[in-house]
Amino acid sequence: MTQNLQPSRRDRFLPVELIGISAGLAVFVGLIVLVATREFVLAGVALGITFIVSLVLLALFALAFKPTEAEVEDIHEQDAEARAKAARQRAEGDDRPQGH
Repeated sequence: MTQNLQPSRRDRFLPVELIGISAGLAVFVGLIVLVATREFVLAGVALGITFIVSLVLLALFALAFKPTEAEVEDIHEQDAEARAKAARQRAEGDDRPQGH
């Protein structure tokens, strides 16, 4: 079992990356709407909608990627540890679910 529980730098900065890309897309759409209509309120609404929609879509696309071999192994290790911990708790007589 590996004890490397620290996420990689890429994993830590993924949320920042998604927010940055979404903000860039939103600013682009907001500027296009502002130049086309010359209405700040409409440009702000377009900016906000674009930011939210692009953030949700990028997050969904990020979740859709298939995990690597190392990630699958880590998931199985964590599942095995959770099962062992639950079995120890049942053996000790603590039948209550965690968090209750």
